[in-house]
Amino acid sequence: MNAISPAGVSAAAFLNRYAGGEGNATRAQAADLLRKAGLPRAGVEAWKYTSLRTLADIAFAGAPAQADAAAVDALLAEAVRAYALDAGLPRAVMVNGCFAPDLSRLPDGVSVTRFAAGADLVPHDDVASALNALLAEDGLTLIVAAGVDAGRMALLSVVVAPDGVVLSVHPRHRIVLGAGARLSVLDLSVGRGDYLNNPVLDVAVAEGGHLIHAKLQTEDPVARHLAVVHAEVAGDASYDSFTLTLGAALARHEVHARLAAEGGIVHVNGAQLLDGRQVADLTSVITHAAPSCNSRQTVKNVLAGHARGVFQGKILVERVAQKTDGYQMNQALLLSDTAEIDAKPELEIYADDVRCSHGATVGALDAEQLFYLRSRGVAGDEARAILVKAFLHDAVELMGDEALREVLNRAVETWWNRKDA
Repeated sequence: MNAISPAGVSAAAFLNRYAGGEGNATRAQAADLLRKAGLPRAGVEAWKYTSLRTLADIAFAGAPAQADAAAVDALLAEAVRAYALDAGLPRAVMVNGCFAPDLSRLPDGVSVTRFAAGADLVPHDDVASALNALLAEDGLTLIVAAGVDAGRMALLSVVVAPDGVVLSVHPRHRIVLGAGARLSVLDLSVGRGDYLNNPVLDVAVAEGGHLIHAKLQTEDPVARHLAVVHAEVAGDASYDSFTLTLGAALARHEVHARLAAEGGIVHVNGAQLLDGRQVADLTSVITHAAPSCNSRQTVKNVLAGHARGVFQGKILVERVAQKTDGYQMNQALLLSDTAEIDAKPELEIYADDVRCSHGATVGALDAEQLFYLRSRGVAGDEARAILVKAFLHDAVELMGDEALREVLNRAVETWWNRKDA
């Protein structure tokens, strides 16, 4: 932990400060967890395939007071162009982990307030959330009142690291939906330079509420991205998410979703498209804590070069959660002999009247399908593109918002074109 701290403060002193009781209780709890556990290594089961020990050797710095405005504008403009974002889409923009009101157009129907250190920190016991709790300085709380359909908005994160500096940013967000409220969020991360982006999102959906969360991660190829979502879903409510991971040298998206009352629904779908020596990890724990709830998870991986994908998915069914319906599937398409997938689907069931299943498949492009397309005049690169997009189609189609689904499809197209260039 010696290298991760706010600028000018040693991490050891920072941990000791909060572990000693300074500040709020959640920061103290996070400091204590990190002092005892340190950064996870391969021997820690939850991080079996994705060690963070290399981060301990990096001298991270806090974000500068002013980011390169031209670089920020260029990244935002490129994102709008590349993913065909609606120019009128309301948006909240974070720059180097801090809210940028001058770049934002806040939506009607959503109450937006700034992070208040301490007051907005929900305690969690995972390492990435603890690191965020310790270092978070800004973020947003988005609240949709009961019965309000707030439509669609974007939450945009832009990180620009100065040359020769490795930044560390830790935005902390909350989304709260009242009873019967609705909101669709495009959560887009872009950046330039060498940095760690460690966002945490706390979600609470009240009875009958519906939150759609489409995350698109296209960070710089040398960056690191550690993200955690904690979602609490009430009765007859839903949290419908899709995570598309394209960027960063090391990425992990972790979801902890809890179905707290009868009739709740959670979808934690996603895709990881990786090349070079990228490592990306999608880890989830879906807890059925009430009867008659439904969870679905389909994750697809397309891996080229020496890339490595990781999927760890767990469905936990508590004793009270009778009539649970849980499904989980992870599939990987390896485009090279040196790509790798590590998959660990799990079921932990304490109820006796449930319907749960999980599975995993790994394969390469089908030679017969390629031959069929080639024999009908389709060029080799185009034939491969057709098969890869067909493989991803079923997963992306699970996104419940049509406009956000088009953004994801555009991102897949952009990734393939860049990879094939």
